[in-house]
Amino acid sequence: MIATAAAAEGSAGVNGPALQACNPSQLSSCLPAISTSAPPTGQCCGNLRQQGPCLCGYLRNPNFRQYLSSPGARKVASACGVPLPRC
Repeated sequence: MIATAAAAEGSAGVNGPALQACNPSQLSSCLPAISTSAPPTGQCCGNLRQQGPCLCGYLRNPNFRQYLSSPGARKVASACGVPLPRC
């Protein structure tokens, strides 16, 4: 899962220039909504918005790409009003 991958990878290599700290484990609150039909929580949407500038870095990381490019992740991003970047 994202939190497991984050622990294994750390946040090395996902920080973009001049961005707030990228912390992929912040997106773990979105896992239930990504992997099921549950709607995203307010915490998930808030964290997703905060981590939005980091998404391209996460998408380049093979440990995170499988989750963030999934239909569930697109559903969550849409429900939260966060556009997924084209990287």
